[in-house]
Amino acid sequence: MRKTILTAFAASALALSVTAQNHELTVEMKKNGAPIQKTMYGLFIEDINYAADGGLYAELVKNRSFDFPYAFTGWQVAGNVEVRNDGPFDRNPNYVRLKSSGHGHKWTALLNEGFFGIGVEKDKEYRFTFYARVPEGKKNARIRMELAQPITNREGQDFLSREINIEGSEWKQYEVVVKSPMTEPKAQLRIFLLGNNAVDLEHISLFPVDTWKGRKGGLRKDLMEALADMKPGCFRFPGGCIVEGTDLDTRYNWKNTLGPVENRPLNENRWHYTFRHRFFPDYFQTYGLGFFEYFLLSEEIGAEPLPVVNVGLSCQYQNNGEHAHVAVDELDPYIQDALDLIEFANGDVTTEYGKIRAEMGHPEPFNLKYIGVGNEQWGSEYVVRLEKFVERLRKAHPEIEIIGSSGPNSEGRDFDYLWPEMKRIKVDLVDEHFYRPESWFLSQGNRYDNYDRKGPKVFAGEYACHGANGRKWNHFNASLLEAAFMTNLERNADIVHMATYAPLFAHVDGWQWRPDLIWYDNLRSVRSCSYYVQQMYAHNTGTHVLKATENGKPLAGNEGQDGLFASAVWDAAKKEVIVKVINVSDKAQEVKLNFTGLKKSQKPQLVDVTTYHSDDLYADNTLDNPTAIVPQVKAANGAALDVANVPAKTFAMYRFKVEGRK
Repeated sequence: MRKTILTAFAASALALSVTAQNHELTVEMKKNGAPIQKTMYGLFIEDINYAADGGLYAELVKNRSFDFPYAFTGWQVAGNVEVRNDGPFDRNPNYVRLKSSGHGHKWTALLNEGFFGIGVEKDKEYRFTFYARVPEGKKNARIRMELAQPITNREGQDFLSREINIEGSEWKQYEVVVKSPMTEPKAQLRIFLLGNNAVDLEHISLFPVDTWKGRKGGLRKDLMEALADMKPGCFRFPGGCIVEGTDLDTRYNWKNTLGPVENRPLNENRWHYTFRHRFFPDYFQTYGLGFFEYFLLSEEIGAEPLPVVNVGLSCQYQNNGEHAHVAVDELDPYIQDALDLIEFANGDVTTEYGKIRAEMGHPEPFNLKYIGVGNEQWGSEYVVRLEKFVERLRKAHPEIEIIGSSGPNSEGRDFDYLWPEMKRIKVDLVDEHFYRPESWFLSQGNRYDNYDRKGPKVFAGEYACHGANGRKWNHFNASLLEAAFMTNLERNADIVHMATYAPLFAHVDGWQWRPDLIWYDNLRSVRSCSYYVQQMYAHNTGTHVLKATENGKPLAGNEGQDGLFASAVWDAAKKEVIVKVINVSDKAQEVKLNFTGLKKSQKPQLVDVTTYHSDDLYADNTLDNPTAIVPQVKAANGAALDVANVPAKTFAMYRFKVEGRK
């Protein structure tokens, strides 16, 4: 159950508090502090946990072009079915030929399992498309498509079917829009050959009609709405470790994601058999969700695109030795990929890659400003290669900000080696990653206070709190500690310019890593407790930092501060002060709020108070109860607030209107 929180707006109500008033937070408002970047709180996607195929990319058919290493992965076949490899798409050459079994009671058929089933909803429309031809000199053939309940759940009947005539010996695309008469989260697609004439089938696809922005072959609407509702400032893609690949041949190659989806080649997903305990050997990338789609997505949710390219190294966790590296004197194709990417994003339509972008439907540039080079690389092998990229990119595109890496750890030998090297080669931002336990997040309230202000800026590119005592899953307590840590990001906005939680997505039937920001099955999705923490920050970023201290020091969970963390910002557009206070202790805390540097006529008037709390620290929102733990907003109607009563284990946010302040 969600605990009801009573937030006091007047001193009389505060008399009921069970604790003594023992903290003062002074917010200095005589002048603004550092500007806060619009990119401050963003999103990061990697195709782990079936985030793309089987997730955000709304395709419902697995292995639609029969080009997986085992051509019938995801399919069951019956009767006379043959795989051929001289199809109409040179980078996806496989297709199937269905021929009569020669017996009226032996059906030739294909059955597709989808991604952990095929989810359809009652009265929703679905677009079934495929390429087909009639071989062997025949004029026509017929097939029947069906959606049926899973075998374990049905009595043999399908619940939707269409018969389709195929005409002619030339390949062409067929399309049928059907409406489901029922809701079935784990349906099966079935295709039967009718009659004796053979038929060739390729790129068999099923999409919801109701996708994000209504695009054919588009993105899953509820997941995109969750991204848009975050109001993120930046969007990092496509990874992560998939940028590196298990080996260089399987690295994410952005150029392979261009052009028609029918001719984008399959790629092995680095996460398909990485974990023996979460083993998914049928996990591949169709590239249907590619760089064009990622750029378009970024534009539509108002986030700055931040693509990451391979630096000439495959995953260093999985590979040792030179076979995993591109020789330094052979880096040119990799550097050219980065240069071509900038041209694809920003180039005029007369350029080679700008023209491709225009042909894909976006003649206007995407206005790319950032590029990441490498992911969690480390050691001198990374530095020497990154330096070559920096030299070439700076010369060709001085307007692009380059992001380097501090390696996979938040401290230690590799981290200590890489930061000085990033300064030496003058990258613009350094990507720090920290998947760390609760104790680490509690100890990092002052992490960025003493960073060198002359050095590169910080991009907290991947982070999440991993619960203690084996509780490495999404729960409220982890999100509360993330909120506490984020006060340090906010207070140090002069050095921290971006931050993105990770991972972003997870399918409940196909995850390899947790915790994750958004979970889903084939029909439903749920926003985790961590999502709401990220959203509270992203919706209340402000424009400038305000200095907020107790006895001259920030509230950062230090000794004597009773588990309190705090930050304050000014929003120049709204004329509002936003004070965030996180109480990670087991007791309610009273915090006296002092606003200095204001005229008497500028007394802050409370707009509202948002509180985020759960009685059960290890609970989270679920698919069955997606709003179990959500922030509660209480309007204050301009009341004064001198003392904030912050309940135990609570993220509290106070918005004040200050008229007349610039």
